[in-house]
Amino acid sequence: MSHEPAVLDSSGDESKELTRSTSRASAGQESSETQDAPAASTAVSSDGDSGISWGSFARNAALIVVAVVMLWLFFNVELPPADQLQERLESYGWVSWLVFIGLYAIVALTPIPVTIMAVAGGLIFGVVLGSLFSVIGVLIGSWGAYWLARALGTDAVRKVLGKYSQKIESRLDGAGFEAVCTLRLVPGIPYWPVNYGSGAFGITQRDFLAASVIAVIPGQVSLVALGAFVADPTLFHGTVVVLSWIVVLVMTVWAYKRWKAARR
Repeated sequence: MSHEPAVLDSSGDESKELTRSTSRASAGQESSETQDAPAASTAVSSDGDSGISWGSFARNAALIVVAVVMLWLFFNVELPPADQLQERLESYGWVSWLVFIGLYAIVALTPIPVTIMAVAGGLIFGVVLGSLFSVIGVLIGSWGAYWLARALGTDAVRKVLGKYSQKIESRLDGAGFEAVCTLRLVPGIPYWPVNYGSGAFGITQRDFLAASVIAVIPGQVSLVALGAFVADPTLFHGTVVVLSWIVVLVMTVWAYKRWKAARR
């Protein structure tokens, strides 16, 4: 009888020790699971990050399409001479002005020079209407190219611009309105790289549109007036040609000075 309490105490101690061991094991398992959770989350996150970026894929696909179309248009498509273009547009009758504006907008989206369109506008519609339709068409196309460039992104547009990329980007840096005005007026720089560069390199829509309107009008009038003078060489048309080109030269100097001042 005297040994029973000892046995009971020993059994109680063993029971308590077993309970403690079980608790420690359970706590250790919970801690291990808690530590493993971030790792699992990280693994899932890592798998998600390593997945396909559909936005990047779509942008690259769009870049390839735009680049191929641009190259094909540049090397394979030529607008007909102004007189042939005049005949084709006049065949549309009273809607010829709508066809002209739409065609001009498409041309302004591409590397195809816009000069022949403006001259054709003068041949077909005269100075006043030809200038109006030409300005509307080229602004619609330029605005469309601006937003297309913003959709493609900076890196993609740099590839599309090719040799013009560095020149356009350096000119636009730090002087949005003044730079667009200058690039629109300076001889030797086509419209399309200015359009795409402005959209890709941070020029605001307000500066782009305001500068384009101011710079495009005298340039388009000067080209339209040439076409009108060819069609009808009157004193009025000759005077418009001379005055419009004087305005273009004066505005080029003014825009260049404003651009230089804005970059200081």
